Amino acid sequence: MVTKRLSREAGHRRKFLAVVDDTPECERAVAYAAERAQSTNGGIVLLFIIEPTDFQQWFGVEKIMREEANATASAALDTMAAKIRDKVGIEPELVVREGSPAEEIHALIDDDQDIAILVLAAGQGKEGPGPLVSAVAGKGQGFSIPVTVVPHSLTDEEIEALA
Repeated sequence: MVTKRLSREAGHRRKFLAVVDDTPECERAVAYAAERAQSTNGGIVLLFIIEPTDFQQWFGVEKIMREEANATASAALDTMAAKIRDKVGIEPELVVREGSPAEEIHALIDDDQDIAILVLAAGQGKEGPGPLVSAVAGKGQGFSIPVTVVPHSLTDEEIEALA
């Protein structure tokens, strides 16, 4: 079911959602989302998802791991945000969520009705295009908004030309 997005209504603007993680292709998705946001007078949301750990029975270990995961998330988002500010002059929204990546992306899209496009990047490894792209492409976990998949091999100049 497609829900009505608010990004076309007065006082709202279309936002591009990019997921930040430790994969090299994530930078390609962020770069494309930033360029598209700039060229369409939109916004960008950067999402970092912390996947749950199995140390819940050891409270002290779980607490330390959660703190480390939050520090990693903040550092990764801050790094990407600085690149976006320097490159296109947009202040991105930074979001950290904990849970299953597909579920958290769905939840954020439901929560923020201005998010109109999800931008993912395909990986270059022999294991395939990456778990998020695979989820969108084949497992019936489609999203209620369009998804743009950016090839990992695009240069900054090619991204600028396409965006």
